[in-house]
Amino acid sequence: MFHEKIIKENPLSSRQDMVDCLNTLLSALDEQFTENQSGILLGQTCAHYGPDIARMEGLSRVLWGIFPLLASGDKTPYSDKYLNAIRQGTNPEHPEFWGNTGPYDQRLVEMAVYGLGLALMKESLTEYFTPEELQNLYLWLNQITDAEMPDSNWNYFAIIVQLGFKQAGLPWDPEAIEKRFAKMEAYYLDNGWYSDGPGRPKDYYISMAFHYYGLIYATLMAEDDPQRSGVLRQRAIEFADSFIHMFSADGAAMPFGRSLIYRFAEAAFWSAVAFSGLDIFSQDDFPTQGDFPTRGEIKGIILRHLRWWFKHPILDRDGILTIGYTYPNLVMAEDYNSPGSPYWAFKLFLILALPESHPFWQSEEKSLPRLPKKRVIPQAAQILVRDSESKHVYMLTSGQLELNNYVNTEAKYTKFAYSSLFGFTVERGRFGLKHAACDSMLLLAEQDNYYRGRRECTDVLTTDEFIRSHWSPWYDVHIVTWLIPCGDWHIRVHHIDTARVLDAVEGGFAVKYIPATTLSAIKPAAVTFRLKMATAK
Repeated sequence: MFHEKIIKENPLSSRQDMVDCLNTLLSALDEQFTENQSGILLGQTCAHYGPDIARMEGLSRVLWGIFPLLASGDKTPYSDKYLNAIRQGTNPEHPEFWGNTGPYDQRLVEMAVYGLGLALMKESLTEYFTPEELQNLYLWLNQITDAEMPDSNWNYFAIIVQLGFKQAGLPWDPEAIEKRFAKMEAYYLDNGWYSDGPGRPKDYYISMAFHYYGLIYATLMAEDDPQRSGVLRQRAIEFADSFIHMFSADGAAMPFGRSLIYRFAEAAFWSAVAFSGLDIFSQDDFPTQGDFPTRGEIKGIILRHLRWWFKHPILDRDGILTIGYTYPNLVMAEDYNSPGSPYWAFKLFLILALPESHPFWQSEEKSLPRLPKKRVIPQAAQILVRDSESKHVYMLTSGQLELNNYVNTEAKYTKFAYSSLFGFTVERGRFGLKHAACDSMLLLAEQDNYYRGRRECTDVLTTDEFIRSHWSPWYDVHIVTWLIPCGDWHIRVHHIDTARVLDAVEGGFAVKYIPATTLSAIKPAAVTFRLKMATAK
């Protein structure tokens, strides 16, 4: 039975603390298995796939924590139910069979964790199954080999499944791996950065998908595929040199982009770094723009991040991860988020594959390394700025847009600035300002109270001193915006060329709710004005 006090009092300082944390979360889930124990029912909210797949998803995502723990030789009292669910779910003769997949199927996403389990545990996982049960698992997973899926990080799901087949001594298809890697090479940018598919954003998926899976592959295939493994490791090093700037001293990460309901998956990349032993590289291999963090500093990033999350109300009264960011908030959900989706946060538990004797766990936790106040990342059109004590980190950015137009895409990608301290708001209504998300954004209305802001940029320039973007909220309204970092502050300059009379409002960072009695001490976060330029130049 789940006890919230156990989570709140866990110091999260050692490997055993992490194991206890995982088991506490598993204890809450143990009460949520379906009647036939082939899935986990965590709620009634919907995604673009049905409830049967949602129950399978919830169960599968928990395995991102269970498989690494079992791979280290440890046990958990909750694993038998999950292993039995796999037997039932992959058996085409069983009434709880998870079913055959189609194009763009959510079940393809969830297959990756079974590849991870096979890759990490090998025979210690396959021995749980009879020959017939293992064949069922293999055939069900093998559907992904030539599956039609989005041209994005999804390609890694097929790679991880093939990796699992190889490591567990099952038939595998090297050609399928080559095809998937070739697709993803087309959207590699530079300095460790990818876009999540052609023309798509540069967000947390680059860390918790591309490099996370890439480091697992590079570690387990170092001898069989040394050239690619070396490339993947080097790219991860280059990426780490800029990604570390997304974190503040207290463990918080910069909220930005979609899928933020995955919570502490924001730091999953660092678990993959620890798992892969990237910190054994010689100083000559480090990027030139900064120092790659030491083992103790990586440990500190992970543990402080997890502590930060459990200071917030991210669990419901039964101990289940909710949909939301630092508190339950269904408005943050994407079309593809079911009640079990948040458990991709368990990707962070990859470090449990490392035994207690591993140097990572024996190292002393350290604070963030000394980082420059400003870091420009041209590949992602971002400028990251931190205060002298790294208590506050903010990002200036332009040119990001999720082409799939997920819910509140503008709020999650196209604001002028994002903050580790203040977070951001999402829109709840299009009419008027009461439900608008005007924080860190310039919103415009044609004197009708329907506001719109920046969405797509036609041109973006990122320099060491500013980011400049061109955008047009109407066909005859053209805006050039300069975002200029100035230490703890930033300046925004807008040149507006309009053929319409417009009302405008611009906001600063969002602040949490404060009782009205104290509002007089808070400076206004937004300014409103009217543009009366009736004719375009």
